[in-house]
Amino acid sequence: MNELSQDTLLGLDLQELTQMVEDAGQPAYRARQLFHALYAERVSSLDQVSTLPKEFRSKFVEPGIALGLPAIQKKFVSSDGTVRYLIELADQETVETVWMPEGDGGEAGDGSEAAAEIEAHKPRGWRRATICVSSQVGCAVNCQFCLTALLGIKRNLTAGEIVGQVIALLRDQKVSPPDERVNLVFMGMGEPFLNFENFIKATRLLVAGVRIPESRMTVSTAGIVPRIYDLGLEAVRPKLAISITAPNDQLRSELMPINRKWNLEKLMTAAREFPLRNREKITFEYVLLSGVNDSAEHARELAELLRGVKCKVNLIALNPGPGIQFATPEESSVVEFQRILLSASVPAFIRRPRGRDIYAACGQLKRTLEATT
Repeated sequence: MNELSQDTLLGLDLQELTQMVEDAGQPAYRARQLFHALYAERVSSLDQVSTLPKEFRSKFVEPGIALGLPAIQKKFVSSDGTVRYLIELADQETVETVWMPEGDGGEAGDGSEAAAEIEAHKPRGWRRATICVSSQVGCAVNCQFCLTALLGIKRNLTAGEIVGQVIALLRDQKVSPPDERVNLVFMGMGEPFLNFENFIKATRLLVAGVRIPESRMTVSTAGIVPRIYDLGLEAVRPKLAISITAPNDQLRSELMPINRKWNLEKLMTAAREFPLRNREKITFEYVLLSGVNDSAEHARELAELLRGVKCKVNLIALNPGPGIQFATPEESSVVEFQRILLSASVPAFIRRPRGRDIYAACGQLKRTLEATT
């Protein structure tokens, strides 16, 4: 699996840009101007960076150094306002990135009065959205309930390509953080922890350059245990979410083969040792599959597994797709599963699907060119 190697500006941090401009015989402050133009202003061409001398801008053209902004090849709009973007990279590979306006689908059972209070006091012009970002072309983890797994893995995304997805959507939606609230979830195509260095570098650039606070970012892993420990050591990091989907090793190994390498004992040890910040919780994501992992016994087993962990559980009824051999459970089963967790003092929320009709929901990203079947 090879990473794309090319001369692009997007993905370079301030230190790297400083080295570049100094090599070109320019003062170091030119790097700060360039950094701001790339990430805060999100220019589409160096010609738009009027603070840089024209002669200096021309130096980028001669050696063929590109901005590196990915192209929006196609987009699909759901009936609920969700937008699925097919993003084309410089080597013509594609990934999918999802825009979810006004939050990421909401949580059932998390206090409607509080939500109504927030809604009533929004300032005029207030906007909120979540961007679901991809980290790889395809995925190597092979979770049996996920459409992306059917693609296999082609390559990692560079830090610039990860950041570029966010910038492309912000430009298309005409949204500018931090004035307008944007949340990021690294839950798109790929396993971020199998592309850890580029993912972490992208996180730093998104915080320092695009100005999206790390407190509004969440990264989801299928359970790459060593990288959970590595994430805990990072000074700038998103919140942690762990896709768990089964409460015992036998079932989880069938549904998520990664469990054969890092089983639940290792995973839960890493979760318990993860250094949480003030008021932070680990999120456990549990995809409910009808007749497979959605029984009352499974719920009680999960509650016992999570005992003593500062966490919450997001329950996700399977989002169906071609090639997936599982069925979506009845709503009553989902509600009963939630009730059992809540009775065991485990915070549990039902995630409402967003963009299911355009293959934009959790587990549905497959670089499809059609909006529906």
